[in-house]
Amino acid sequence: MPDLTHDQLPPGPATYTLNPDGRALPLAPETIRRRPEHRTTWSPHPQIGIPMSARTLPEATFARTVLGSGPGLALAHGAGSSVAGTYGPILEGLAARHTVVGVDYPGSGDTPRSTTPLSLDDLADQLVAAAVTEGLDTFALSGYSLGGPVAIRAAARHPERVTALVLTATFPYRDNHLALALPIWRKLAEPGNREVLAEYLTMMALGADALEAMPAEQLQQAIGFTAASVADGTPEHAELAPRADVRDDLPHIKAPTLVISTTQDRFTSTRLHHQLADTIPGARLADIHTGHLPMVERPEEWQNLITTFLAQHDA
Repeated sequence: MPDLTHDQLPPGPATYTLNPDGRALPLAPETIRRRPEHRTTWSPHPQIGIPMSARTLPEATFARTVLGSGPGLALAHGAGSSVAGTYGPILEGLAARHTVVGVDYPGSGDTPRSTTPLSLDDLADQLVAAAVTEGLDTFALSGYSLGGPVAIRAAARHPERVTALVLTATFPYRDNHLALALPIWRKLAEPGNREVLAEYLTMMALGADALEAMPAEQLQQAIGFTAASVADGTPEHAELAPRADVRDDLPHIKAPTLVISTTQDRFTSTRLHHQLADTIPGARLADIHTGHLPMVERPEEWQNLITTFLAQHDA
């Protein structure tokens, strides 16, 4: 990946990218912002028409990012982040051939923080409602980390609308590793612990190769930028994650599915990635040699995996 200036980098709260020699390049806080909206309507089979969802959709109330034109692609972001934070480095690439719609969960982006525990069904329905509100009758789904269970639940609840499914660095349920990691994350997300949380997230989220390539000074810069970009709703996201269990949904997924396994991931294990691919009918598995942050370590490769799979399935 070539050297990038701040002006060349897409907006979003990813904390840094890597130079060709492996050194981390931190992003300035002013690059952390939402993309402008661009709305368009797309119907792949206008002469046929698409049936309404079997389930009644709620009013689309979450803040959303809308970009591009073409077939629909709905984005489900990770915990403690936002659409821009998860997909920022590849948003324009995805929008080059798709109408991209992503919602920010409560406490992320411009969506107010929730005063009640989050529901996986509610997040899934809000994502679908946003896409439909933007004129998309059908669309592909991409889910990253916590967004994986959100996307899976959306595909299970609204199968007639989903043309393809891409799951990255994600999980079908809380295994023992997540059972230990998530409560620590949740506790550190409380007020007063931002620096310690940033140290924990930097250690856990970066792959071993990327982490060891960072000089000490830039490692400290990365920690500082991570602390500044943590979503206010992180405690609620971290509380939902261990409750998210979509194992019963997996055998019923009808859409063509790609599972992208982040092979150096310290949050979600490759065992969980393989379980997803083995249980979803006809799912394909692809490896990307990063930690939990492919958008930071190998954004172009991640984007290419997604767009190539969608093109193969006319999604």
